[in-house]
Amino acid sequence: MIALAEQLTFDADAYLAWEREQTDKHEYLGGEVFAMVGARQEHVLVTLNLASALKQRLRGQPCRAYVSDMKLRVAEAEAFFYPDVMVSCDPRDHAAALFLEHPTLIVEVLSAGTEGFDRGAKSAAYRRLPALREYVLVDIDTRRLEIYRRAEEGDWLLHDCRPEEGGCRFASLDLTLSFDEIFEDLPRLEV
Repeated sequence: MIALAEQLTFDADAYLAWEREQTDKHEYLGGEVFAMVGARQEHVLVTLNLASALKQRLRGQPCRAYVSDMKLRVAEAEAFFYPDVMVSCDPRDHAAALFLEHPTLIVEVLSAGTEGFDRGAKSAAYRRLPALREYVLVDIDTRRLEIYRRAEEGDWLLHDCRPEEGGCRFASLDLTLSFDEIFEDLPRLEV
């Protein structure tokens, strides 16, 4: 989903001003701007399934689910991203107009073009967010979720969530989503 823009370099304020004038979305990391490109249908479906299920489960609670049109600022990494799904329970984020800064949960749905970035530089930036409790990578091809959870000491622990478990627990939100919900409308994997 990401391609290098025409060698554009900005500081954060210039990026925000420039992007307001663009018709397409762009992510920003350390002065470089990356154009967001379209996603395959499976990616869009899984993103929508996750966001919809989270929105339903969080109804009436102080947490809100956001989809990929909402920007995330990671000030310590000098970055702005468009995560596929975010959940924030922070009132400062609920009042924000342009970007969130205090998500509890971030989900990225992997694709061939973004997997390295999602696992590498983006993951490193996300881990610098003090409020973040879980970072989830969704592998559509294997129907697997990697849930990275922040431990008490600040270390990140991996929990692999696989179809045979029936569902995935998001400890930061105290809820579980079934694989049927997450991968609804996708063909079943051949075993």
